[in-house]
Amino acid sequence: MARSARSVALETRSARLRLPVARKPVFVKLGPQLGLGYRRNRTAGTWVIRVADGMRGNWIRAIGPADDFEDADSTTILDFWQAQEKARSIARENRDGAKSAEPTAVGQALDRYEADLKTRGGDLGSVTRVRAHLTKPLAGKMVPQLTVRDLRSWRDSLVDILAPATVNRTCAALKAALNLAADQDERIVSRRAWEIGLATIPDAERSRNIILDDKTVRTLIAEAHAHSPQFGLLVEVAAITGARVSQLARLEVQDLQCGPAPRLMMPASRKGRRTKVVLRRPVPISPGLGARLKTGADGRGAMEPLLKKASGTTWGKSDHTRLFARAATRAGAVGVTIYALRHSSMVRQLLAGVPIRVVAVNHDTSVGMLERTYSRHITDHADAMTRGALLEGAHGDG
Repeated sequence: MARSARSVALETRSARLRLPVARKPVFVKLGPQLGLGYRRNRTAGTWVIRVADGMRGNWIRAIGPADDFEDADSTTILDFWQAQEKARSIARENRDGAKSAEPTAVGQALDRYEADLKTRGGDLGSVTRVRAHLTKPLAGKMVPQLTVRDLRSWRDSLVDILAPATVNRTCAALKAALNLAADQDERIVSRRAWEIGLATIPDAERSRNIILDDKTVRTLIAEAHAHSPQFGLLVEVAAITGARVSQLARLEVQDLQCGPAPRLMMPASRKGRRTKVVLRRPVPISPGLGARLKTGADGRGAMEPLLKKASGTTWGKSDHTRLFARAATRAGAVGVTIYALRHSSMVRQLLAGVPIRVVAVNHDTSVGMLERTYSRHITDHADAMTRGALLEGAHGDG
């Protein structure tokens, strides 16, 4: 039986309570590659175990609260000696293979996050974005070994090749993967490395959105219809609803509700922590567009795609890119992407006096995003509304 380690600073509760409150534990060596640590908290302290992985790294895991204010019971509350026994027991279990001896690597965390997104019907583009820039050394590093310096250096290296807003989105995806790893592995007791190392770059969301006037939008729609009726419908629906192409591609024939006030039951985007259930919200469309969509969908089943390419296949993520670039050039809007139709739709509704909350719901976004991104247009509209309510005739004015 291994001899118990001694530590004047940790053996008694009175000695431990004299230690300063700190994030970093105080450790005592229990044996080769094994240490017991105590983290002093404002409340009862926490015992942690540190196990070397044989690759100049280690993993740390909390094993239970200390008996700083309550008596130890060897199960839920541990004194110094009981904490040593539990630490050795956990180390033996790992050596014997009863539990995973090696924590998750960053690359594995990303794989598991991708699988989780697939299960929830989430957007896999965020994982693709991280993989495109993840270095091999960082991908192979164990999550508990990550440091603020590791992740901050990686984040800052992206600034040279990506826009600040894109860097923030890339870092947010990696943080989500690391948080999922921490949720599933109790040995990962601290998230400080990525909370600080992958902190967002301030003032990155500077709007560079292109807002098109109605005449240009109509010209774009006409140019798209001139290429093919199918492409024309895609662009027209994008312009009128302001929806993302990924949402339009998932519209089904049954989502078209015709009548005096036609509308589309628009699928929600796959951004964020969504479940597999695809929510649909009603979005108004013009009667003319409703009639054209109904004609284009004649003969299709209720669950078939509402919008199809001329070949009869569904629209992929980037299938429209080159076609739209050509239409934009012919319309005198060189360099404009289809996303400009979304920006223009939001601003059009804001300037028409549609309440900002309704605009947010119609475009599957948040009020905060609208205020942050389109504040100038909101201010212009608010100015016009305010002038209509100004007092006339004061001191001879008016």
